Amino acid sequence: MHSLVRRIPMALGPVLGGVLIGIYGTQQGVRYAFVAAFILGIVALWFVYKHVTDAPQKTSFASAWSFFKYLKGDLRHLLVSDILVRFAEQIPYAFVVIWVVNNNGLTALQFGLLTTIEMVTAMLVYIPVAYMADAYGKKPFVVMTFGFFTLFPLILWYSHTFPALAIAFVIRGLKEFGEPTRKALIMDLAPEQAKAGVFGAYYLIRDVIVAVAALSSAALWNMSPRANFMTAFVCGLAGTVLFAVFGHDVARPPSQQES
Repeated sequence: MHSLVRRIPMALGPVLGGVLIGIYGTQQGVRYAFVAAFILGIVALWFVYKHVTDAPQKTSFASAWSFFKYLKGDLRHLLVSDILVRFAEQIPYAFVVIWVVNNNGLTALQFGLLTTIEMVTAMLVYIPVAYMADAYGKKPFVVMTFGFFTLFPLILWYSHTFPALAIAFVIRGLKEFGEPTRKALIMDLAPEQAKAGVFGAYYLIRDVIVAVAALSSAALWNMSPRANFMTAFVCGLAGTVLFAVFGHDVARPPSQQES
């Protein structure tokens, strides 16, 4: 539900940004968008401070580093696969808008509509996939998620018109197919007494390593958009195959295995 609700503004925001750019031009329109985003951020901070309460702390640990020892076995397989798949996401990430607007001649508003298509697609699949993952196990849906991450840069390379790009952004939306499921699998694989800490350690390692993708992405783009997109595709394919072969689900209690 958290992933579903937060994508409502993520779907509307790019369209409003595109409208501002269309009315005021790129430079002034982006400035107005930044001001609006800043004001909304301040309102969000105030709302969290005023209305969100913390849960009581149940356990204390001597060192945050103690969580890293739990990243082993099936959780490590998921982490390595996830890192490779995130390379597939982050290598072309900053250049998607350039490809759409500069290389294919679409407007800022059209790019905003493509992003809306992506977010609406993600919202439509969240609840059905969450239900099916609870009923049939998480691994198949995580594999499909990694598959959509992998396909997006490949399909994007061959997309040059708005309808073709719309299909590509549907695929990009489907990459959220099993994202809540993947996060739930991390929690399932983490030990009971250290779930929050292990979750944080997992994301720390993943995001620090994936940050390297930002260093390579510009060099690959300067070589050619094809080099950028195809490298992303190969990384995603490696991660997807790795998890499909070595990844495991968590056995469900008998009470959850009823048909």
